[in-house]
Amino acid sequence: MQVLVNGVRLFVDVEGAKFVPDGPAMRERPTLVLLHGGPGADHSMFKPAFSALSEVAQLVYVDLRGNGRSQAGPRAGWTLAQWGDDVRGLCEALGIEKPIVLGLSFGGFVAQAYATRHPRHPGKLILSSTAASFPADAAMEALLKLQKQAAREIGAGGWACPVAGIAVQVDRPGIAGSRQRRADPDVAARYVQRPAVADLFYGGEAARFDFTADLRRVRCPTLVLAGDHDETLPLPLAEAMAGALRPELVRLAVFHRCGHGVHADAPARTMQVIRDFILA
Repeated sequence: MQVLVNGVRLFVDVEGAKFVPDGPAMRERPTLVLLHGGPGADHSMFKPAFSALSEVAQLVYVDLRGNGRSQAGPRAGWTLAQWGDDVRGLCEALGIEKPIVLGLSFGGFVAQAYATRHPRHPGKLILSSTAASFPADAAMEALLKLQKQAAREIGAGGWACPVAGIAVQVDRPGIAGSRQRRADPDVAARYVQRPAVADLFYGGEAARFDFTADLRRVRCPTLVLAGDHDETLPLPLAEAMAGALRPELVRLAVFHRCGHGVHADAPARTMQVIRDFILA
């Protein structure tokens, strides 16, 4: 369905009930809003893996403005600030209070923009395979290191680490984990590609944004998910982001031998960690 948010129609898909029977009453469940990676992609990267969470929450998938099946709107609105404001606007349009907002990769940048600009709005925050800033030099250094490690493991007859055999452009990072690409070669083909928004973002704001100082404004419990083989946004960046949040509110879950997009490389564990966080 299409929802008008801040002058632009956003594509939204909903999975799972908001109210479920519980004896003589109807029990309200939390709403999980999922923000995709990219930019220039869409919400399909969450499917079908995240459908498992519909057992404990109502899921709201959204294509951010300029992405997927949503309207583009003015190019001046393709900014983290506007995307973050759109998250709040979407919740207001749908009547969602205290949402749990999950941002994957670029979606994590948007989630941080939303949570720092509207710190009293979210109920909980989940930041997956993301960082408070995007230092391209650090990403390239980590990628080269992991590629060398992969070559050693393959040569030794061991299991290849998740970055083996993938192509990564630092100015347009990969979204789905590489094991998912091998297991489901159609995952990227299902994306609705909008390269113009990616070119604008990675050619401009990506090199400038930094939420590190603002993360202390976040007032809700926050779960950080990171893979120790992330070739795009390396683990030290996730650790630094977690360290910038209030210590009493943050939990960092590190996934061994997982790359960018831990839900692709460790689906069962990822869903269990998120499920436990939702229900806590």
